[in-house]
Amino acid sequence: MGLNYDDLGLKVGFEFHQQLDTDTKLFCNCESRMVDEEKPDFSFIRKLNPTKSEFGDIDRAALEEKRASKIFKYAGYWDNTCLVECDEEPPKIMNDKALDIAVQIALLLDSKIVDQLHTMRKIVIDGSNTTGFQRTAVVSKHGSISTEEGEIGIENICIEEESAQKLEERSDEGIVIYGLDRLGIPLIEIGSCPDIRTPREAKKFAENVGMILRSTENVVRGIGSIRQDLNISIKEGSRIELKGVQELDLIEDYIDKEIKRQLSLLEIKEILEERKTCKEKIEDVGPVRVSEIFHNTDSDIIKKGMEEGEVLAVNLPGFSGLLGKEIQPKRRLGTELSDRAKKIANIGGVFHTDELPGYGISREEVKEIREVLDSGPTDCVVLVADLEKNARRALEAVIERAKICFEGVPEETRRPLKNGCSKYMRPLPGSERMYPETDIPPINIDEDRIKRLESNLPELISERISRYVETYNISKEIAEKIASSSRHKIFDKAMENFNISPTLVCEILTDIFKEIEKDGYDSRKIKENHLVDIFRLLDSDKVSQEVVSDIMYEIAKGSYDDVSEVIDSLSIEKVEKDVVRETVKEVVSKKEELIREEGMRATGPLMGVIMKELERRADGEEVNRILREELKKKIGRDCSG
Repeated sequence: MGLNYDDLGLKVGFEFHQQLDTDTKLFCNCESRMVDEEKPDFSFIRKLNPTKSEFGDIDRAALEEKRASKIFKYAGYWDNTCLVECDEEPPKIMNDKALDIAVQIALLLDSKIVDQLHTMRKIVIDGSNTTGFQRTAVVSKHGSISTEEGEIGIENICIEEESAQKLEERSDEGIVIYGLDRLGIPLIEIGSCPDIRTPREAKKFAENVGMILRSTENVVRGIGSIRQDLNISIKEGSRIELKGVQELDLIEDYIDKEIKRQLSLLEIKEILEERKTCKEKIEDVGPVRVSEIFHNTDSDIIKKGMEEGEVLAVNLPGFSGLLGKEIQPKRRLGTELSDRAKKIANIGGVFHTDELPGYGISREEVKEIREVLDSGPTDCVVLVADLEKNARRALEAVIERAKICFEGVPEETRRPLKNGCSKYMRPLPGSERMYPETDIPPINIDEDRIKRLESNLPELISERISRYVETYNISKEIAEKIASSSRHKIFDKAMENFNISPTLVCEILTDIFKEIEKDGYDSRKIKENHLVDIFRLLDSDKVSQEVVSDIMYEIAKGSYDDVSEVIDSLSIEKVEKDVVRETVKEVVSKKEELIREEGMRATGPLMGVIMKELERRADGEEVNRILREELKKKIGRDCSG
């Protein structure tokens, strides 16, 4: 049975993070690009601490990151890392081109531009920025975008610096390694209002925003260049932030599975209330050492944990059967508790009596644990085998999460998983994470800048698709393919200057390029001048469309300044029409038996023979037309004879 989103009070909002295509980074003159090198030129280590906001408060998400006590190692590259990324030098003035792109996007989204840009510091101490904060500035507010199901508000649009990229996490050492090449790349953040009411509408909204961003032709394309955060809530639940969704096709699935997770957590809350248990019953619960019970255990996991550590356990009154309850596919409440524990204490995981006996832990050992902890039939015991300090911190995190079960759904930032589910990352940040950036002066956004950008707004891809369908009478599918391509301007030029089939031009500029890249050749070698030469040759009937792919492959494999060199090299200049007709006649005369048996159905097999004879140096359509003419003549003669 499907979910009734209206009854559930579903609200969804988006935060889009899109890298902007600029030569340099947002606050320094380093190249705005990622590097391919595996070995960094230098590295250094930092530990980060939370900072108070301008109102003197400390953000709860930052506090939790601090509890994890991680060490951050940063890998730098001379090509695009300077003292600004290393937080050893103040930032430079904001990249003016990046600001222009952000303002232009704001105009496309009908968002009101601010008069003066003020850069703020957003506290982030997960290691993704060497400073312990991210620089961000509001560019505009109160925009909107239309979808098939209605108008969605745009709350604000910000320009900010991209975070460092996580390269590796060594959980056993508590070390996280980040690359500094991505840090500082200009980024636009688009935050919507929570106006979205169905998963389908959410997907359509994301597609529309992505289309507008690509229409500017000033954003980076490719995996990781755009990330979407989903804010999801239902009436009786809480807002969660799903951080870093990249797959558009999974958006609906993520929303549905988050709804089911929240409904399951609300059901667990009701069960706890029915059992007459309450948060106060676990207020004084604390970890208890139970290592003695496992001196002769058969559990390899417990044995390994006890080599240098201890086994600690905690009793959760009223939680029997609940930790084993599935709240998302293959994820249970126990998984949620385990995620919290692993985040705080860098442990491998936790056990609980809803899944025991198991993992080599015997029924007798479970019975003894329950006796030591005075655990009743409606209680659940959670245990950890690790260094004692890690086990204690892990179980303290378990207790904290168990208390939240009495409230229902916690506000969290969660990480999307590939199966449409999600896992805990940290508490949802609050307004306490923001404070002013004192190293960057305000920037005035005057009317002249706005008018200049407004007069040069790009054609939207959606508008281009409609224009192509109407002007060139091609299918919407083909129009979408070329309109979304970075080569659409070459398509326009070809249509303006040459008399060629628009479908053929689309195929050349999209499908053949894709095939060349798939086969591992460098399609970047095929320049605009090569393509214009190919179109000119097609228009003047000097080459057949069948050999265009050969020409393009040859250019991608080698190094040619001129297409005529390729044609000479491959000997693929188009044959004369008289030669085509003579070749067709010869093949028809040789295949009389096949023609008597198959009639006009012989067209297909004969086409292959003829094109091979002509070495594909003739257009297939022309060959097909001539062949059908000759076949009709041949069949007519045979019948009259």
